Amino acid sequence: MVQANGLRFRTMVDGPPAGEMFILLHGFPEGAESWLSQVNAIAKAGHLAVAPDLRGYGLSDAPAEKESYAIGHLVDDVAGLIKVFGRESAHIAGHDWGAIVAWFFAARHPKMTKTLTVLSVGHPAAIAAASRENEDQKARSSYIRLFLMEGKAEQVLAEDDYRRLRQMFSLGPNPGAVPKSVIDHFAKSIARPGRLTAALNYYRANLGSGGAAWERLANTGPVNVPTTLLWGDQDPALGRRGAESTASYVEGDYRFEVLEGAGHWLQFERPAEVSRALTDRTTG
Repeated sequence: MVQANGLRFRTMVDGPPAGEMFILLHGFPEGAESWLSQVNAIAKAGHLAVAPDLRGYGLSDAPAEKESYAIGHLVDDVAGLIKVFGRESAHIAGHDWGAIVAWFFAARHPKMTKTLTVLSVGHPAAIAAASRENEDQKARSSYIRLFLMEGKAEQVLAEDDYRRLRQMFSLGPNPGAVPKSVIDHFAKSIARPGRLTAALNYYRANLGSGGAAWERLANTGPVNVPTTLLWGDQDPALGRRGAESTASYVEGDYRFEVLEGAGHWLQFERPAEVSRALTDRTTG
């Protein structure tokens, strides 16, 4: 447990304290354990891996107010975590909502971002444009409408022991990639009082309501740090348009890797390739 940005965060940490620091940011509806394979690989490579439960998740603090999950607070959490480990910068990685936070962090704090590695989610402006103009991405993003419904989403997602949330991990081409024990852990964690609402507040505080869900995140600005985007070409939530157009929003060193046959849960579906993408960035 560490104190950062006024909150307590439970973190998974491994690797030599003097090694290069990696911050690994998970998505919805997960927790720090989504990065377990990568934490091990980073530590074995001689680096320091830090995977927090993001605010509202796991054993980290969960403020009750919806506004507490606005993107600015989430970015400040990452900055606070870097500082609490005595660093001025780190390698930043994120998946799903963690990827969105990572994009914003790199845009706002380039000097604190040694490298950026994002999984599944392209630059927010690219996703916004795809959600507005591309019928395929519109269909893939339709689930967000439910998540924005306060009370209704909680009711639907909690039914039958969080059956729908559990089923999310089986969507895509590799339905058995996430172990049942891990899914059970995530479901039990999010079933704690107030935690499902906290997780949904990432959507509600940042995406607003109506049909332009991603528009509020579209003004991220260009990213000018060494960046890698890993995208599974069978991702059920994020289509090709947003992934391929991300290059327009990254200046300088940019790598786009398509993981053929992979879906959304890349840390579990392609653990070795994700770990390689992360550790390769320390050597250029």
